[in-house]
Amino acid sequence: MAFLQKGSKSYSIFYLKCPRCQEGEMFETGSWKMVKPFDMLNRCPKCNLNYYPEPGYYYGSMFISYIWTGWFCLLFIAFFHWFLGWGQTAAFSLLGVFLIFNFVYIFRISRLMWININYRYDPKAIEKYEANQAGKS
Repeated sequence: MAFLQKGSKSYSIFYLKCPRCQEGEMFETGSWKMVKPFDMLNRCPKCNLNYYPEPGYYYGSMFISYIWTGWFCLLFIAFFHWFLGWGQTAAFSLLGVFLIFNFVYIFRISRLMWININYRYDPKAIEKYEANQAGKS
């Protein structure tokens, strides 16, 4: 499936990987661990990409989160209420449970979407970083 293959922005976003090398992690813990759920690494451990290029950089990710979560909620309720015939209370209750369990993942996906706007995949990023480090020694 080309949509989630390494080298695509969707790979970086959905697997929570560095947008430049797509091998380094962006967050300290997994999405389903409630220990440090919002803590990001400062730099990519593989290619040394700075995850915080400027103060307030991720402010825009709030808007991305708001937009795609809003559309998701509308489509979720429409599907369960109109297509499956569930009552509004049941559909909204299920949506609430889904959002409670996935709020950390939604936060992380939004940050990855934002950083992927400004950086693109470089298959040689790790090699360049390692060569740079070897030259400094």
